[in-house]
Amino acid sequence: MFLDPPALPDFIAEMMPATRRAWRFEGGPERGRTMHLIDCGPRDGQAVWLQHGNPTWSFLYRKIIDGLVATGHRCIAPDLLGFGLSSKLPEVSDHSLERHIEALQGLWGALDLGRVILVGQDWGGPMVTGLGARNPEMIDGLVLGNTSVLAPRRPRGTAFHRFSQTPVVSDLVFRGLSFPQNVMSRAQGDRSSISGEVARAYRWPLRRLKDRAGPLALARMVPNSPEHPSMGPLRAGEAFTRGLGAPIELVWGDSDPILGKMARRHVEALPEASITHTPAGHFLQEEVPEEFVAAVLRIGEKL
Repeated sequence: MFLDPPALPDFIAEMMPATRRAWRFEGGPERGRTMHLIDCGPRDGQAVWLQHGNPTWSFLYRKIIDGLVATGHRCIAPDLLGFGLSSKLPEVSDHSLERHIEALQGLWGALDLGRVILVGQDWGGPMVTGLGARNPEMIDGLVLGNTSVLAPRRPRGTAFHRFSQTPVVSDLVFRGLSFPQNVMSRAQGDRSSISGEVARAYRWPLRRLKDRAGPLALARMVPNSPEHPSMGPLRAGEAFTRGLGAPIELVWGDSDPILGKMARRHVEALPEASITHTPAGHFLQEEVPEEFVAAVLRIGEKL
């Protein structure tokens, strides 16, 4: 069931004037929860699903949405449960890659989209490839930026992700110190790209201590062993991506200290994909939004 969206504070509404709404789950494990989303642009335009990762929300895509709507696209950018203006999942154990994909699939079915171009960054990459694996006949193309949609050969995670597994200390840092949303600029090529009111907008949805399980949970979702629960959904998403008979565009921020080096593995695994290298950092939507718009338009030209 679709509902009116939650209100935004004025300082965010001024930066993100896009049409928004909310969808309430009527059954299943998420019954009664709501998922907030941007849904704007012409209903008969090419649909583009834009998925954020950790620790962001749909605000991340506002510049890209402006560019795509101006070219006649319909843009859908949901907030994951636990993030943005969607219902919060109170416990770290409430989060799993499979659960998030299933929740997004519920929204997908309610939207009745037709054919879709998928866009994902950070955990948004595995989220959209998971959706693609469930709806392969509906996918017109895939744009990936600073993510990993390939199941790790030797699951270990980066130092950041290994720290998230440290008992007690990681809880104190992620929850008590609002990490990593309060230091997002450090992952950027241009640190000023996330500062001032923009940085404040990323912190705002997780301003309450009780709402901060999500960033720690998503950090812990990175596999640290072959038996990790994320491995199954990652393998399914990788199989979908490798077998996708539609255009794939990679847009990479080479200054990303977290996933910048993952570009090479994706180029090797996806030889038909085109890649655009940029000097941006991890949250490259803030630094090079025009490259994402261009990637979507190139896919459209091939349809």
